[in-house]
Amino acid sequence: MPRYRDYIPLPALADGEHENGNGKHKSTHGKRRRIVLGLLALSVLANVYFIYSTSTEWQAPLDNYQALNTHPIVDAKALPSLSPVNPREHAVVTGLYTDAFATAVATLGHTLNTANSSAARLLFYLPDKISRRALCIATVSGWEPVPIERIAPPFRGVHRHFLDQYSKLQLWTLDRRGYKSVVYVDADALVRRRFDELFRLPHTFAATPDVYATAPGYVTAFNAGVMVIRPDGALFDDMVRKIATARYPAEQAEQAFLNLYFGAEALRLPYAYNGNLAIKLRTPALWAGMQDEMRIVHFTLAKPFLQGDYEEVPMDELEKNAEKVARKKTAFKEEIAEWLEAWRETRRIYGSQLAQCDAL
Repeated sequence: MPRYRDYIPLPALADGEHENGNGKHKSTHGKRRRIVLGLLALSVLANVYFIYSTSTEWQAPLDNYQALNTHPIVDAKALPSLSPVNPREHAVVTGLYTDAFATAVATLGHTLNTANSSAARLLFYLPDKISRRALCIATVSGWEPVPIERIAPPFRGVHRHFLDQYSKLQLWTLDRRGYKSVVYVDADALVRRRFDELFRLPHTFAATPDVYATAPGYVTAFNAGVMVIRPDGALFDDMVRKIATARYPAEQAEQAFLNLYFGAEALRLPYAYNGNLAIKLRTPALWAGMQDEMRIVHFTLAKPFLQGDYEEVPMDELEKNAEKVARKKTAFKEEIAEWLEAWRETRRIYGSQLAQCDAL
């Protein structure tokens, strides 16, 4: 038996096992199967709970808008007790940073005149970027041109349409001209009703919360298209010192910075003061409910006076362009028609001046 000198007997097989080990493999396979089935069951239960919780969860109030409160947003009985607006101390301001917005500024000015605000009208513009022709067109409806120094973006990554928007911070220097309260309105807006009550607010800063047609929807961050400020040169200096050191998303330029700077202190205004078109897409019922109180319509998602990538539209082609934008963005056809009618009125009233400007 020398050839079997190193032989070691194998252990006896347990009952139910075979020499090839299948019994052990089957036992392991069974355990794995039970684990997988358990995990699947947990996954199903989690999904059922998620569907149940989301389907029974209350919507955000504005997404669930119901026309319950029909009272005006301003108490008319309180207005007589307020001091009248003084054009030497109170101003509506807009900005012109590219020639393409000149007709929009003229149209905004006309609607402001129709609303009969007694405040001054100031137009901030960048002398190195705005042509004589565009400035002439923009000011036909009564804006006083105010040249300002450009404030360059402190970061890379700013959206190309917002590269000059930090210049808006110059609003806070208007105390040097004697202004105590200012309402800033973006050029891509129309005024429906007078909003002189805003000049009497005692707060340092006020703006309307922003809105997104999709997620995140209604947010506490504000939109910088309409702002109420109390000019303060010292505050301006402080902001300019901090725009390059504060941490905020670069893409949205001055709006992101202002939300960081005033985020906790800003007074949030009703949506009627900044009728962002995104509201109409997000909650049509809310948009419909705002109509009687709307002060300012903000053309955030449809600009009937632009073509291509923020390119200027010749005055003679504005009507056709607006109709084209309305066909493309059908959700806003009524608002675009409203802007177009305001432009037609602007051209009827200031036609001869506009023609002279266009010839420059």
